[in-house]
Amino acid sequence: MIASEEEARVWLRALPECDAKAMSRLELLASLLAEENQRQNLVSAASLDQVWLRHIVDSAQLLCHVPRGTSGLWLDLGTGAGFPGLVIAALKPDIEVLMVESRARRIEWLDRARIALGLSRAQIIGQRLEMIEARPVSVISARAFAPLERLLALSAGFSTSDTIWLLPKGRSAQQELDDLRTWRHVFHVEQSVTDPQAGIIVGTLAGRKGKTR
Repeated sequence: MIASEEEARVWLRALPECDAKAMSRLELLASLLAEENQRQNLVSAASLDQVWLRHIVDSAQLLCHVPRGTSGLWLDLGTGAGFPGLVIAALKPDIEVLMVESRARRIEWLDRARIALGLSRAQIIGQRLEMIEARPVSVISARAFAPLERLLALSAGFSTSDTIWLLPKGRSAQQELDDLRTWRHVFHVEQSVTDPQAGIIVGTLAGRKGKTR
């Protein structure tokens, strides 16, 4: 379990995707976040003292659950301050990352940060998810976006049987999964590396029970 900012940086540097250029992009992201947080409440002010642990590594750990070589479209729902979307794009700038966010000031921030980090393959979709035309993606991530049942109902149209779902759920992960009744899935809970009480729902989705895809 990672417990400090220094441990978080060490963990990141050991990640296969984190070369010197990626680390520089993440350093810049942390700096931009601290600056923007003085203008709008992107993250809690207290969490900035542990930005590498609580936001950057907390996002980057999702890559550990994606098979190496996966290069298709990554869809991040409710990106907010850019986590995990901007972190994933900073670590894997060659893949297409679509970040969905409906709040105007967050959209503006995400676009400024994307440009500043030189992430030409990252895009911001400034609409509510239900207004976006669905298309198959390789990975779907969502950090504190919606309860699991509603999240699946809103975004299942983007999923195929091969799509990898990565859903950080904090302390509620196992309970939300246990309560899931209407979907056929191969989900399980992985332990977060940044919080001993947090879990990540990982797996694939087959569709609603009683329906074929």
